[in-house]
Formats: sequence, C-alpha cells, structure tokens
Amino acid sequence: MNIAIIGAGNVGQALATSLNRNGHSVTLAARDAAKTAATAADLGVQAAASATEAATGAEIVILAVPADALEALAGELGDAVSGKVVVDVTNRMNPDHAARSNAEGLQDRLGKSPVVKAFNTAFASRQADPAAGGVAADGYVAGDDETAKQRVLELVESIGFRPVDAGPLAASRMLEGMAWLNISRNMQGGSWQSAWVILEPRQQAASR
Repeated sequence: MNIAIIGAGNVGQALATSLNRNGHSVTLAARDAAKTAATAADLGVQAAASATEAATGAEIVILAVPADALEALAGELGDAVSGKVVVDVTNRMNPDHAARSNAEGLQDRLGKSPVVKAFNTAFASRQADPAAGGVAADGYVAGDDETAKQRVLELVESIGFRPVDAGPLAASRMLEGMAWLNISRNMQGGSWQSAWVILEPRQQAASR
C-alpha cells in the first residue's frame, strides 16, 4: 500500500520502519521539511515537503502527531484526504476526559474521510517490533467504515501485530484508556516495551 505518515517523532519513525520493511511504500512528512528529509533518508523512505503533499499520493494517511496538533492538521489536510482512509494513532492529553476520543473528534472535522483508530495501544518500540518472546502483540483497530477498517486490519497484520477488530469508532475511547493504563504502568519503572495481548483462542479473536 501507499502510506503517508504525518509526524516524524518516535512513533512516526517506528511505523515508517515497520511498514517499509514489510513492503509498503512510505512517505514521511512533518513540520521541519529539511529535518524530515534527512530522517526519511536514514529510514529508506520517501519524504514530502508538506502534509498535504504526502497525503495526496497516499491510499492511507497515518497521523502520528501530538494530540494537541490534530485539529490544526485536520484543517491543513482538508481535501487532500478526501475519500482516503485516515488512521489516528494519538492518545488524549488528559486521561480524565473520556467523553469523546481523539479519533471521534477527528472524524467530526474530516467529514467523509473515514477515520480509523489503530496503533495507539503500543509504544513506538513495539510498533517497530510487534512481537516479544514469539508472541505477537494485539493490534486493535476501531472504525465505523467497515471497508476502511478492514484495510487497516490488513495493514496492522502486515507488520506483525495480531489484528483485532475492536468495533466501531466509539470503541476508540476504550483504546485510548488502554494506552493510558500501559503508560501509567511503565511510569512506575517499566521497560516501555510492553503491549497488550488478550489470551483467548486465536480463531475466536480473528473472527471478531
């Protein structure tokens, strides 16, 4: 797939590395175009001069920016993501604000572009390497558009996660809460390598 990643921090770089390693065409974009070009060269992926340029040529657009940058980025992207699958990787800044998820707010702003929540429950270290001890981490995916969600489930699986359909976009509230639980655990002396795995028969998980 042709993938645009907006954001060149730890998460953006980790996803670019995984996606490129598994045969996807990746274009990276971030605010500092010169720095992003150097980063992209190091990772062996393409760089774009702007978010809109990266999004225009992509099938799937992954937003790997700080949560407080989402609103402005959605406005900037505008028609460049019209009809494209937009993946929100962010987690809300304040875990107490659970009434609406970042992904739901993004869907409101982007209108007809289907927003899918994915990759947010795993740290960058696990996004670069989704397996530990021979066990694949769960890759939870939530969205209202079933076609868009299926494409992201396939994307998640292609880089080594066990794909798990978490349900409609409203389920992204729970996924953001799961991320905060993982973060809080690691703030107490964790390795920042942990990820979620639900223990159940594999066939049952795959059918959900």
